[in-house]
Amino acid sequence: GNGNEKKKFKGDGLPCSPSRVLHLREIPSDATETEVISLGLPFGKVTNLLMLKGKSEAFLEMASEEAAITMMNYYTPTTPHLRSHPVYIQYSSHTELKTDNLPNQARAQAALQTVNAVQSGSLVIASALPAEGGPFPRPGPVIRIIVENLFYPVTLEVLYQIFSKCGSVLKIITFTKNNQFQALLQYADPMNAYYAKMVLDGQCIYTTCCTLRIEFSKLTSLKVKYNNNKSRDFTRLDLPSGDVQLPQEPSVTAPLGTQNIIFTSYPGAAGFGRPIGFAQGAVTPSPGSGQMTVPGVTGVPTNSVLLVSNLNPETCPCAVCSNALDKFPFWISTGVYGDVLRVKIMFKKKQNALVQMADATQAQLAIQHLNGQRLYGRVLYATFSIHQTVQLPREGQDDQGLTKDYSNSPLHRYRKPDSKNFQNIYPPSDTLHLYNIPTSVTVDDLKKLFASTGSTVKAFRFFQRDCKMALIQLGSVEQALHALIDLHNHDLGENHHLQISFSKCTI
Repeated sequence: GNGNEKKKFKGDGLPCSPSRVLHLREIPSDATETEVISLGLPFGKVTNLLMLKGKSEAFLEMASEEAAITMMNYYTPTTPHLRSHPVYIQYSSHTELKTDNLPNQARAQAALQTVNAVQSGSLVIASALPAEGGPFPRPGPVIRIIVENLFYPVTLEVLYQIFSKCGSVLKIITFTKNNQFQALLQYADPMNAYYAKMVLDGQCIYTTCCTLRIEFSKLTSLKVKYNNNKSRDFTRLDLPSGDVQLPQEPSVTAPLGTQNIIFTSYPGAAGFGRPIGFAQGAVTPSPGSGQMTVPGVTGVPTNSVLLVSNLNPETCPCAVCSNALDKFPFWISTGVYGDVLRVKIMFKKKQNALVQMADATQAQLAIQHLNGQRLYGRVLYATFSIHQTVQLPREGQDDQGLTKDYSNSPLHRYRKPDSKNFQNIYPPSDTLHLYNIPTSVTVDDLKKLFASTGSTVKAFRFFQRDCKMALIQLGSVEQALHALIDLHNHDLGENHHLQISFSKCTI
């Protein structure tokens, strides 16, 4: 970097609020622009890059603040590596990068143009990051997976859990070759294979063991004859179970990645959800069993208590007064992802709370869908608590109304085992599904109702076959969360209480 760059882009000292510009430190001197951009690729589009090689720093601009938050949440507990060196990331105080008049930007812009061509589909990448100025080879959707340091058993189901977070997995074949557990995995799209290579190569399934080494295969498709514990075609459920017939895998000389990012449990784990839904929580083996638990994906969760942090007690209904807790369950889980049984606001840290769900699966869903969401001006963090239950205050003990029991709340959505609510659980979005609307309520009535919460109504549509249901699209996901919190169970008259959930549809 030269004097102009130093003057314009000073290193960010104190922690900054979320920004779509990220400040990267300890960049290796020989790292390329493309390698730095690759750190942001799995989280969304990278729109600008400033490399300060003289200071071993870089500024990476994402297309949205949401993508930057997702990237930060993932890399905070799992330090990324470039060329075997750890890289440290924090939010920048800049809200955008203005690099038009800065020198030495030609290579950065060329790298960005190449990546954008890949993401738009006009160019396909399918190998490890190329050397500076080198061509991008053309890929296929099949990758070869080698598991090194196999301390715990790795099954086809485990591989599906991990790799399906990078895209739609069509087929998997597992086998042993050269005394190593290996697998061939076919994605629906070559870009999924590219993302899997970038995100997972060199990472450990379990702490310090079962390291993933990923190469791109020359095969363009896998032929699976049997669905069993060795091979699976997820597009054909009619295949018989039997002995698997393995294809011959051509030799691949692509270099192996050198990253060593270890999955481990941590507070405030981030959920990708957007765009590839990876790293929803901790990947850890159960003691003595080696069985994986991936929060928000599959596994057998055992704890139903969440630790929720970074609450905003000044602008949201929590811990301000005792009756404000009546609204807390829908504020914290929106009632969509599980039934809240108990809530305890921390006495000394009112931005933190313990939330006990009806069961561990519901707690897992709440973490998956709400961790990393922006609520009341802050990014919400949710992870499993070390506590197994939320204790109610002892008789005569004054906890200032910071603990409340909701076990007998009539508003729980999942009390009935056969409830249709179990079939309609979707991630937060800007589109809400409304139901239980009386015929006397008009479109204008509902638009005014949602506008009263501070939301911008972008679109509205009643269901043609059932006017008791409708879709409403608001200005943002955060607005939809606020509206759901404020208006779920709202009395519309005629003994009708408005029911709200997130929709998988758009208008």
